[in-house]
Amino acid sequence: MSSIIEGYNYDIFISYRQKDNKHDGWVTEFVNNLKGELESTFKEEISVYFDINPHDGLLETHDVDASLKDKLKCLVFIPIISRTYCDPKSFAWEHEFKAFVNQASQDKIGLKVKLPNGNVANRILPVQIHDLDNEDVKLCESVLGGVLRGVEFVYKEPGVNRSLNPGDDDKINLNKTKYRNQINKIALAIKEIISGMKGESDRSVPIQDNVITAPGKSPMQEKSIIVLPFENISPDPDQEYFSDGLTEEIITDLSYMKDLLVISRSSAMTYKGTEKKIMEIAREVNVRYVLEGSVRKAGNNIRITAQLIDGINDSHLWANKYNGNLDDVFDIQEKVAQSIVSALKLKLTPEENHQIDERHIENISAFEYYLKARAEILILTEDAINRAIQYLKNALDIIGENALLYSGMAFAYLQMVNIGAEHDEFLAKAEEYAKKAISLDPKLAKAHATLGWISMWSNPRAANIHLKKAYSINPNDIMTLTGVIVYYVQEIGKFSEASKLNEKLNQIDPFDITTKWLNGGIHFYNGDYENALSGWRPLYESHSASPIVQFYYASAMVYLDQRESACSIIEQGVSTNPNNAFTKLGLLLKSAVMNNKDEAYIVMTPEFRETCNRDCTFSHHLAGIFSLLNEKAEALFWLENAFNRGFINWPLLAEKDPWLENIRGEKRFKKLMERVKFEWKNFEVLNI
Repeated sequence: MSSIIEGYNYDIFISYRQKDNKHDGWVTEFVNNLKGELESTFKEEISVYFDINPHDGLLETHDVDASLKDKLKCLVFIPIISRTYCDPKSFAWEHEFKAFVNQASQDKIGLKVKLPNGNVANRILPVQIHDLDNEDVKLCESVLGGVLRGVEFVYKEPGVNRSLNPGDDDKINLNKTKYRNQINKIALAIKEIISGMKGESDRSVPIQDNVITAPGKSPMQEKSIIVLPFENISPDPDQEYFSDGLTEEIITDLSYMKDLLVISRSSAMTYKGTEKKIMEIAREVNVRYVLEGSVRKAGNNIRITAQLIDGINDSHLWANKYNGNLDDVFDIQEKVAQSIVSALKLKLTPEENHQIDERHIENISAFEYYLKARAEILILTEDAINRAIQYLKNALDIIGENALLYSGMAFAYLQMVNIGAEHDEFLAKAEEYAKKAISLDPKLAKAHATLGWISMWSNPRAANIHLKKAYSINPNDIMTLTGVIVYYVQEIGKFSEASKLNEKLNQIDPFDITTKWLNGGIHFYNGDYENALSGWRPLYESHSASPIVQFYYASAMVYLDQRESACSIIEQGVSTNPNNAFTKLGLLLKSAVMNNKDEAYIVMTPEFRETCNRDCTFSHHLAGIFSLLNEKAEALFWLENAFNRGFINWPLLAEKDPWLENIRGEKRFKKLMERVKFEWKNFEVLNI
């Protein structure tokens, strides 16, 4: 059978490992269902090549039948990606997957196709039937030369990860996917790709913007951008804070545009000083456009250059140079943002235009102090944060009360708490300054986000109010977005909402440690410890010295009965960060694993007890640890404290946390669960 496009022999080629079809015929059933869906999607007959009995090993001669090369001359290649497919020793990998990439890259269409909606798609459309190890994802992406994306057919329950079947209940499936819908998505994606090949403009096909196959990746959004760190070319290298600050301000301006996906500052700054090509960077962060520039500041004179580049073809869309004095920097910042709006043909609401035009600080000297303060806060040491607080005070001395400066003070004191400095005093100051900022500017998202984070310690309803307010003002602000997700995951257990937002977070802040933690944390606090461990594995590989990473990674191992490995990780923390609160939690966990009650109470000093008493998640961990030790009264005390401090993750507490099994029969536990369930059911969440 020929293809609907002249010069090709098949429309679709199905590639798979024989062992993935041998047991239950999953691939055969998939192909039959897909053929039926294609008949109702295309007017023409679509040809599908499917070998019912393929090779499953690598032919010793490496001499593939020439007829296979003809069959590979197809429009769309569909690999069934399983736990065994990504194997350089297999026939399907070497002579179908890699062979198609090489062949399609050189044919008249090319490996990538521009779709009718303007996006670009790969002619390889993976069907993923299991979660993949990180190594397999990297292996696939190394052959594809880009992000692995397609459609998932994965069924999950706690401890279950298998191929999705037609009869599976989507309400029970943790992925919430339905077999029939996934088949439809495949057919529509094929139609879109073939329409792009034929040069058609079929606008009836919806953009599949919610299909994710690789952790943290999604189809490229047409209106998407990364602002690379502006290069400091000033005579004085100490002006780095100014170029970095200008980068952050432009990112902030652009983030208010709801139709534009903007990579966050933290992920963008990982490219500071990089020698990578623009197209490579755009591909890594999955965006269409890249803004780069430079800043030269000498005395009161300033020169800023900026250029906008299409990350797909490396073409320059717009470039400009701005010369002036320091007082002109606000105008320049606004002009850069508006130029991007014009180049990308964005339609802004009056509120979005107002956010770009608004100047929170008019005085350039105060603005410089503010930029210096932001740079110091991000160093995350007590000395640096103290310097930041002094810079902010200097700015306040110049211009008086100011919402942005007060918000900066609140953020500085919050970071003092986060690095373990005096808790109550600094938390009170953070709250005081955040409220001052909001009283001056009720629409300042940063202040509401900071107050939301502060309130997580003791006032969950206030946290909910302020985080929702911040999100409504700027849904792309990273502090706000991570705050909402952490709150949903750790404290109230609303995982459907958290997962949707986490997809967005992985798009705009893929490299940040919080993003990487949440990729496992969502599973952990939902009682899915196997996927939590696999989700955290890349994080542990890159941040193995972090006490918080060590504790959570070891905890997931204990839940999965990998106790020896967990204890080894805990000991690593003891040798490097013995006084860290998470290291001490790890020691308590080890004492529970070893059933050593005496050791547990040695770790529980009055000072550490007070630290845990203030934090609802610490209290939840202690409840589980003391339950494992069969210290029921102590476990119930910490569980009640966790609830009183705002931990109302009812599904986890009621049934999904096995560490609490020893106390579930207690009257105090049952009475507490009644309160928790009532609060959980009546808790409002964001309308996403």
